[in-house]
This record gives sequence, C-alpha cells and structure tokens, in this order.
Amino acid sequence: MQTFIENLPKAELHLHIEGTFEPELMFEIAQRNEIDLPFEDVEALRKAYDFSRLQDFLDIYYQGMNVLREEQDFYDLTWAYLTKIHKQNVLHTEIFFDPQGHTDRGIPFETALNGIYNALQDGQKQLGISFGVIMCFLRHLDEDAAMATLEQALAHKDKIIGVGLDSSEMGHPPEKFTNVFARAKAEGFHIVAHAGEEGPPEYVRQALDVLHVERIDHGNRALEDDVLTQRIAKSGMALTVCPLSNLKLCVVDDLKNHPIKKMLKAGLKATINSDDPAYFGGYMNENFGQLAEAVGLTRDEIATLARNGFEATFLPKDQQQALVAKLDAYLATA
Repeated sequence: MQTFIENLPKAELHLHIEGTFEPELMFEIAQRNEIDLPFEDVEALRKAYDFSRLQDFLDIYYQGMNVLREEQDFYDLTWAYLTKIHKQNVLHTEIFFDPQGHTDRGIPFETALNGIYNALQDGQKQLGISFGVIMCFLRHLDEDAAMATLEQALAHKDKIIGVGLDSSEMGHPPEKFTNVFARAKAEGFHIVAHAGEEGPPEYVRQALDVLHVERIDHGNRALEDDVLTQRIAKSGMALTVCPLSNLKLCVVDDLKNHPIKKMLKAGLKATINSDDPAYFGGYMNENFGQLAEAVGLTRDEIATLARNGFEATFLPKDQQQALVAKLDAYLATA
C-alpha cells in the first residue's frame, strides 16, 4: 500500500507555506540575515517543534517566520517545499500565505508575495506543478486589519486566486470578518476559511452562511451536527482534512480515531493535506500513509481521497479533468 500511495498523483489544497519551514533552512536563512535564533543548533530547534496545543505551535510558527526578510528568503522557502512535493507526486498545490505575519513586522507585501510566486512559477516550468496562491487573514487580529490587507492585495489579482481565514480559531468566529469577505467575494476572489478544527459546528455554519466559503478547511467538528454534515455532503463542498495536524494538535487523541472513514461514509468530499508539514511530522505521502495504516483505508478509499483533491481545486474544469485523467491512468496500471 505504501508504494501505491507514494506513486499516487495528488493535489494539496491546505498548506501554509510558512509551515514548511524546516529547521535546517531556518538556521541557514537566519545566518544569512544575521538574525540570532534562541536555539543553540538545529537539533534544539527541532525539539521545540514538539508541542501539543495550537497556541504553542503558533508561538514557534511566528518566531520562525521572523527570519524571513528578503524576497530570496520567501523564494527559497517555497522552492524547498516544491522540491519535496515533486518527489511525492503532487501535481497541483494551492498554498496559503499570511501577509499580515510579514507586513506587521515591516516586510513589504510585495516582498513576500513575489518571492513565493516566483518560486511557484519556476516550479510549474521546471517540475510541472501547477498552483494557486490563497492569502489568509489572521483571525486573532481585527477586521480593519484584514480589510487593509485586502486593499493591498487588489493590485495583485494576477497572482492571488483566493482569500482564507486562519490562526487561533476559538473566540474568533467567522462572522467577525463578514465585511472583508463580502468585499473579497465582490472582487472576484475564491473564498475559503478554517472552521471546525478547534471551533464548534457553529463556526462551520457561519463559514457557509456568512462568509459563503467554497471549501471548508479542516471541518472535523461539523460531524458533531448531523444536519450540518448532511448539508455539506449534499452540496458537494470539499473539506481539506489534515490528519497529522489533527493528531499533533490533539484534534484527535490517536490517529486510529481519526474520522476520515466517517466523513467518506457520510458522503463528504474529504481531501488529504499536510497543513504545516515541517511542524506536524509529514508531507502528503506521510499523511496518506500514516492515516491509511491507522484507520485501515482501502485502495479505493485512498483513490477517492486523491480524486476529491483534484476535483476540489480552483482550476478550470478542463485542467481538473486533465489531472483526474492522470490519476485514472495510474489507477488502471497500479
């Protein structure tokens, strides 16, 4: 089964580029920018990645982000991710980036975006990985800050396909960002949001009814509400599920108890993603492989999850179909 997963064509739809920051690269860029990290060496930093709560993760996440200063830093971060997923047969990725995490510390919006985007373009040319960029608002900040960030993004519609909502979920319901998402939708951006990871089913409902999302990032806790679950299944809306993230942040206490089979049985369009792979212990193959072993996914279920990933992209239909055809060709011979 592991060989089947390793060679399986895949799409990744829930990936924070800042969350791909491996300790080795973080130290390299910190030294290049003459920034002192509060860790003696790479191994000490790696040990700091051992956490069990979302807030503990976010603390180290933002600390690492601080070493990113120049366009080349963002390019190198993105390129490192692309080379990893290329080896894992990821054919398309739609990545999140957090501009407020950079502009709030004095880094120009364009510096972060251009570094990320240029690497993605090179990845498409050299590695054959198609892509989209989704700009996320930090939900622990206020809506005025999000609106200011959206204003900055308007000049870059050629590079950004959508907007999302991430960071600390509890206490920051989707309705807090009603106006900025309405504006983003009016400007033609795709709409997604993290909901139902830590937050209750009501947050998922608000993401649907108030923000009018096109995909739900995480969405695990929607399963606590049968009516909501049936609604999502009937709509065909995708959930971007992140198994190793769920385990690391104690959304599930054991991967054997992950609700992925329940999602599939309920007719939910679940997809598999890595979220913040440098911090959570694995990229796409690790998420597929460890989940499959833990819950006993069948070959057909794994294929369904991969197919869902391609069908849930924001690519034009013909490009979606071309990727699904590659998956079908693989399944016919694997």
